[in-house]
Amino acid sequence: MPDLTHARTLADLLALPEYAGRSPFDAQSRRVQDEVRANLTRKLKSGETLFPGVVGYDETVIPQLVNALLARQNFILLGLRGQAKSRILRAITDLLDPFVPAIAGSEINDDPLNPIGEEGKLLLAAHGHDLAIRWIPRADRYVEKLATPDVTVADLIGDVDPIKAARLGTALGDVRSMHFGLLPRANRGVFAVNELADLSPKVQVALFNILQEGDVQIKGYPVRLELDVMLVFSANPEDYTARGKIVTPLKDRIGSEIRTHYPSTVEQGMDITAQEAYRTDGVTTPPFIAELIEEIAFQAREDGRVDKLSGVSQRLPISLMELAGANAEARALRGGDEVSVARVSDVYAGLPAITGKLELEYEGELKGADSVAREVIRKAAGQVYARRYATLDTRNLEKWFEDGNVFRFPQVGAARSAMQSAREVPGLYDLAAEIAASSVDGKNDDAVRVSAAEFVLEGLYGRKKLSRAEETYAAPEPEVRRGGKWN
Repeated sequence: MPDLTHARTLADLLALPEYAGRSPFDAQSRRVQDEVRANLTRKLKSGETLFPGVVGYDETVIPQLVNALLARQNFILLGLRGQAKSRILRAITDLLDPFVPAIAGSEINDDPLNPIGEEGKLLLAAHGHDLAIRWIPRADRYVEKLATPDVTVADLIGDVDPIKAARLGTALGDVRSMHFGLLPRANRGVFAVNELADLSPKVQVALFNILQEGDVQIKGYPVRLELDVMLVFSANPEDYTARGKIVTPLKDRIGSEIRTHYPSTVEQGMDITAQEAYRTDGVTTPPFIAELIEEIAFQAREDGRVDKLSGVSQRLPISLMELAGANAEARALRGGDEVSVARVSDVYAGLPAITGKLELEYEGELKGADSVAREVIRKAAGQVYARRYATLDTRNLEKWFEDGNVFRFPQVGAARSAMQSAREVPGLYDLAAEIAASSVDGKNDDAVRVSAAEFVLEGLYGRKKLSRAEETYAAPEPEVRRGGKWN
């Protein structure tokens, strides 16, 4: 789109080819939904990426979202926490024009050719073609509000301002005496409400009144605002029900209800985590560790001790990846290694990233978040090991442990020293070298081999072929028969 922002008055604006044939008080201005539809249509024709950074929704959420936008509908995204709902809402801004003109000094971004506010209308009538205009970038046309029970109609729509009324010499019922809230200030843009069901019923009623009828009562005074706003929402599915906290008339006026979801495959989750997690250039995370971190989130979502209604946010593996990398970096700095390679022990060091994001059921609360998190790591390690390295021959290694030997993996010191210690376990060095060579672009230094060796032991522990106590691996504990079942 050409740069139009050199136009500073209404006369300059009408001289532009894009505004040829238009005149003041022209009621045919393009609405926000039409603008979004036009830009979306252009992107679909050109094959551009619609929502960069949104992974795993190409076959599910995005087609439904495209349909809603083409149909010029307001919509709501329903999903658990950590499902990229806010990211998608903010990405709608990219479907707006780079700049739009507005009357300079207008609080509600009045269109210079079709103002809806009394102040804008008076300015246009008084100045005509000399009316000063300003240009609003697309980033400033997105307004987001996190819904909480204490949000009021005044916050969202506005309130009577007696001082303003006195200064202007108007009655309190005059629109010009209003102090505008967030929604009017989002005029000609996108207004997003996160966690919609947390709004009080009174505010929800005001919201659907202004959405459907363009009017609302402020302290008994009827106020009419023909706002040009695209309304988008997000909510938790559990709250967004007739028996929940949503007002049915508002629910009925939202065009599309689009369900989001967690990544359907570990690979998709790994792509998201790699994209979002902060990692320094000096830290290497082998693929088997990255997959272990992602599998932890998948195992937690299936664990019966974790509350399914709260979900397990995709932020869990992101935070865990960051903490594991930080612990690996700190260990390398203390041990004198030039490279930092993440290991299983670094994943355990990231337990705060797991326990802080798990909402537990009663059984989980009894066991404790730390114990549940450790068991989830064990299951995830066993799953990744079985998926990647089930064909490895570990019989000699297992027999060594069955003979009563115990091995404690060194957690401090240089990687070379740790790898020398790992040679005590028959076959462990060769297994580690084989995994390392095939995992990190053929890189087979001591730091990667140590990470691979520790993963082998953790994987066998996850498959219940070894036992683990803190950092010590040993033969599996014998199963005990309790209540007619083997445990």
